[in-house]
Amino acid sequence: MRSPLIAYCLSKKAATEDYPFGPEPLVMKVANKMFALLVIANGEVSHISLKCDPLIAENLREQHDAVQPGYHLNKKHWNTVTIDGSLTESDLHDMIDHSYDLVVKSLPKAKQLAISQRLV
Repeated sequence: MRSPLIAYCLSKKAATEDYPFGPEPLVMKVANKMFALLVIANGEVSHISLKCDPLIAENLREQHDAVQPGYHLNKKHWNTVTIDGSLTESDLHDMIDHSYDLVVKSLPKAKQLAISQRLV
């Protein structure tokens, strides 16, 4: 059975899964750009790394022990979240949405349009 977090990431328009670094982590991409990296332990997502606006990233880290600077990523722009039950599913979905939106907004306008129209 697929993790609800993986299913949620894949529900985003034009989202794909990849393993560019080997068997771990599972990487979610849009237009070949990473928006989430998921570590799976015992069949469940144990950590998810997400792109984040630097100011929001700092606030999230101050508010939640489960949110830390991105593991093996640019610590200014990425957070790694421990999936320990301390954050609600809604909180996690909001963080995934934010990461996905940041990546899509960084794409050329033509790709953004193609994604919005589900042409990719």
